[in-house]
Amino acid sequence: MEKKKIIGIACDHAGYPLKQFVLQYLEEKGIEYKDFGTYSDRSCDYPDFAHPLAEDIESGVVSCGIGICGSGEGMAITLNKHHGVRAGLAWNTEIAHLIRQHNNSNCLVLPGRFITNREAAAIIDEFFKTPFEAGRHQLRIDKI
Repeated sequence: MEKKKIIGIACDHAGYPLKQFVLQYLEEKGIEYKDFGTYSDRSCDYPDFAHPLAEDIESGVVSCGIGICGSGEGMAITLNKHHGVRAGLAWNTEIAHLIRQHNNSNCLVLPGRFITNREAAAIIDEFFKTPFEAGRHQLRIDKI
């Protein structure tokens, strides 16, 4: 029996507007998610939301994640501090494709201040539809 796919999602205040769009987008596609916050656009610290998301990716509570902050960098750095989390920052569909195909990324990071809702939807679709190529790429991942 296949385990149900649940997507974890976390953001800070700068990523909050895009996260609201992403949640609606996931609902429209019938994709179950777990929202780690933040729940408003009040100033906050991205690690407070990235760490719980990463912990649930590590433990298998969620199958993968989406992190969003202003540039995406802070969220990616924090998520990647966790063993077994491979967070990749994508600002277009080509990058989303490669972080899945070559890096087997299990967490997509979006730069909330630099992409549109339409771009985010295309990036998310590309991330979820792209399989990991394995082979030489798995050898590289094993060295991380």
